[in-house]
Amino acid sequence: MVDLSQLNPRQREAAKYIDGPLLVLAGAGSGKTSVITRKIAYLIDACGIKSHHIAAVTFTNKAAKEMKERVMQLTGRGGARGLTVSTFHNLGLGIIRQELSTAGYKSGFSILDQDDCKGIIRDVMHREHGDDGDMLDMVQNEISNLKNDLITPEQAINKAASPQEVLVAQTYSVYQRMLKAYNAVDFDDLIMVPTILFRDNPEVLTRWQKKIRYLLVDEYQDTNTSQYELVKLLVGHRNGLTVVGDDDQSIYAWRGARPENLSLLKKDFPSLKLIKLEQNYRSTGLILNAANIVIDNNPHEFEKKLWSDQGYGDPIKILKCKNDEVESERIATEIVERRLRYGGTYRDFAVLYRGNHQSRMIEMKLQAYQVPYKLSGGQSFFGRNEIKDIMAYLRLLINPTDDAAFLRVVNTPRREIGPSTIEKLSEYAAMRNISMIAATTEMGLEQVLMPKALDRLRRFGHWLERITRNAYTDDPVAAIKEMIDDIDYEGYLHQNSGTPHQAERRMKNVYFLVDQIQKMIDKADELGDECTIEDAVGKLILRDMLEQQSEEDENDQVQLMTLHASKGLEFPHVYIMGMEEELMPHRNSIEADTIEEERRLMYVGITRAKRTLTLTYAGKRRQYGEATDTTHSRFLDELPPDDIEWEGKSETSPEESKKRGQDTLDSLMNLF
Repeated sequence: MVDLSQLNPRQREAAKYIDGPLLVLAGAGSGKTSVITRKIAYLIDACGIKSHHIAAVTFTNKAAKEMKERVMQLTGRGGARGLTVSTFHNLGLGIIRQELSTAGYKSGFSILDQDDCKGIIRDVMHREHGDDGDMLDMVQNEISNLKNDLITPEQAINKAASPQEVLVAQTYSVYQRMLKAYNAVDFDDLIMVPTILFRDNPEVLTRWQKKIRYLLVDEYQDTNTSQYELVKLLVGHRNGLTVVGDDDQSIYAWRGARPENLSLLKKDFPSLKLIKLEQNYRSTGLILNAANIVIDNNPHEFEKKLWSDQGYGDPIKILKCKNDEVESERIATEIVERRLRYGGTYRDFAVLYRGNHQSRMIEMKLQAYQVPYKLSGGQSFFGRNEIKDIMAYLRLLINPTDDAAFLRVVNTPRREIGPSTIEKLSEYAAMRNISMIAATTEMGLEQVLMPKALDRLRRFGHWLERITRNAYTDDPVAAIKEMIDDIDYEGYLHQNSGTPHQAERRMKNVYFLVDQIQKMIDKADELGDECTIEDAVGKLILRDMLEQQSEEDENDQVQLMTLHASKGLEFPHVYIMGMEEELMPHRNSIEADTIEEERRLMYVGITRAKRTLTLTYAGKRRQYGEATDTTHSRFLDELPPDDIEWEGKSETSPEESKKRGQDTLDSLMNLF
């Protein structure tokens, strides 16, 4: 039987409650993952629900992986066999795969990333509206919002009122037709397609309700409309639902999240029980008191107060610095001094900021003091050109109708297939309503293309067909390696990289990708499952799209990241820099009157700190080459005055500033 003795009374109540739908309002650092994992183990061990009838859904692969590993530790490896722990998008992908024909797709459909989708939308807008790309980002965002709100192209056209809405709706309609022609889905379709499928096909919904008899959802405040509807449909009128969330940590409205979904639960599930987790295991009492007081300025559907038995702790420091360079200098010297004076590691420190552009100055100062750091939010593995090239080849192997992949690789490396050839091929394929690769085999293409161009295209098509056949009938990894050798991709990298070392590093990335496919196939074999090349490539595409971040680095480095990226993490010592109006809160939120979301972001930042919290701002900040005066953030005025030490709010003379700087340097020298 699973041991619940390590849980506190509220956590234990949440883990054991199965009499109806449950909302666990879990404050920052309140041990929600322990509750979810132990509840899953409790459902299996004590309630007799088979693990293959339980699904837990969250937002990142990392969180899903951690959750599944913890459940396996609690139940033993066999106890969790068949358990679904996945992201929303992975769940959606599985549903589409199993309901292909009803959903209107063929086997081997592609998942297009944002860049591929942007390319299709750009082509549609240029062809249909003569647009030169100025409105491209706006249209792509609006199409995403429409999908998240479950609005079909037909509905969008019917409700379009302004010229801009008409443009978006018409582009959406053609874009969706092209995705269908490519046998492809975009990221938003992975939720929208299953949700509409369930809504319109009761027999499909019943089948999935029988399959998933208990559903647990983490980070519920981050769900959008389509995700909320998917959950509602899967649960139906049954009691098998536990959702865990915190309305105070909802910071993703800009990508469709709706914190009001927590409130909707009470309406849609009238017997909903509420359990609050308010004991924080992370931070000092003073830090939590500050977080509670700041967030109290927001309206609340559910009241909660975080508390801790970690002691009251040190006051929060607010530092006003002369300018942004002095601000970064001060943070860097404080980190060096604190580490030398009190010991500890560099990874105990995090510097958080509102926007990625703020990292440049702090990076320079840390480098000057030879302090190692890790910058989160850098280029993802899958964002590298060499990986996008090979992934495009792999996408073509599993879905020959993927024209976006075809366009990326047809001349990479160069095959002397020029833009005019591609343009004529594209027009012919569109006229015949077939994919570009299928068009290369048609006799009619001979009337459109010169013999040399046609020969090059057909040779490419025949070669790809042979590699595809090998990948499906023989060893798929051997076929992929053969493909990479055939195109002499290593030679291509050496021709197109700045240095031989850079080319070798890029080729290592390609080998790493191939190794990942081999590992997936080997792991499936160990578990007695089948993993085709189609499954492996599908998982790789999703892995990138869901989590554009590398695995956590265990090196001893100061962590630099945005406030958004810091959610879910914790550090002994936290610095939040740039605490100024128009930066935090951001100018866009002031103009759009969405200050409440910025305040929740502030709350997330405060509650990352375990022992010390320092907030900094610059009296002058350089933007576009000019230094402008700033106003300190309104959020600083919301902090409890008795719990803060505010340095520099009153004007100090240049002599005093110089003396303070000298004192800091002397103090550092004395430590050596």
